[in-house]
Amino acid sequence: MNDTAVTTDVTIAGIRFKNPVIAASGTFGYGKEYKGLLDISRLGGICTKGLTLNPRQGNRGTRLWETAAGLLNSIGLENPGIKTFIEKELPALRQLGPVVIANLSGSTAEDYAEGAALLNDSSIDMIELNISCPNVKAGGMAFGLDPEAAASIVRPVRKAAANKPLMVKLSPNAPDLSAVAQACVNAGADALSLVNTFKAMAIDIYKRKPVFDNKSAGLSGPAIKPIALRMIWELAETIKVPLVGLGGIASTEDALEFFAAGAAAVQVGTATFAHPETMTEIITGIELYMRKFGFSTLDEIKIQRTL
Repeated sequence: MNDTAVTTDVTIAGIRFKNPVIAASGTFGYGKEYKGLLDISRLGGICTKGLTLNPRQGNRGTRLWETAAGLLNSIGLENPGIKTFIEKELPALRQLGPVVIANLSGSTAEDYAEGAALLNDSSIDMIELNISCPNVKAGGMAFGLDPEAAASIVRPVRKAAANKPLMVKLSPNAPDLSAVAQACVNAGADALSLVNTFKAMAIDIYKRKPVFDNKSAGLSGPAIKPIALRMIWELAETIKVPLVGLGGIASTEDALEFFAAGAAAVQVGTATFAHPETMTEIITGIELYMRKFGFSTLDEIKIQRTL
């Protein structure tokens, strides 16, 4: 074992994470749900469930469907609303120790901005802006599929949450992800996280109809990891803000691939459902890998590209 001094902390948009492993939005509740299942204090950060200005009941019918190499979900942003989150969930979440990232969603630019203003006055550390929600004015198209639509949300949120670092969560379903990413950065994003789930579906062959009431749902899990990794690699060539990688990460080796591709940190989601200690095992594994191969900082793991 190499005796190199190892530092696993990372700073993203001015916020220091003690390590680069973050619980992904929608997979870790508000933290308290996993008490007793793992040492939550070891995590670098926690992304909350998707929050909207007003409470949402979520989608009806089937919400989760397991696939051969992942999970389909159609939760529908069920949440108590931002005000209730701040009053009833945030105090306990803050006491857990990791960096607190509020995942912000909405249906209109006005909703996003008003929600951002509330979060700006709270004790959260960072906002993760989810632009994969339907754009009502564009007939249901997600804001994150088009560069200008994405920028039209980032700009008012950036203005409303001037005191909080802003990370924008990108959809892999965008026809030109690089253009969307650059538009978000130009509009004020301090960091980007990618990727959100892929649009997919399942059919019940016995009922002979789609499993989900909304027909399609979001695919996460091991099946999407190689695609998410490729997207991080490509954006790391041109985007100058920190990238947080997610999509099918279930092991130390998975996380290290994302660091090598250019990610500053990673988020772990679906794997936590099957094995709650996945994140703490990855944290331990990263340090062991760095000691074994003589890396003193995470940035040294990144592949240096030739011009």
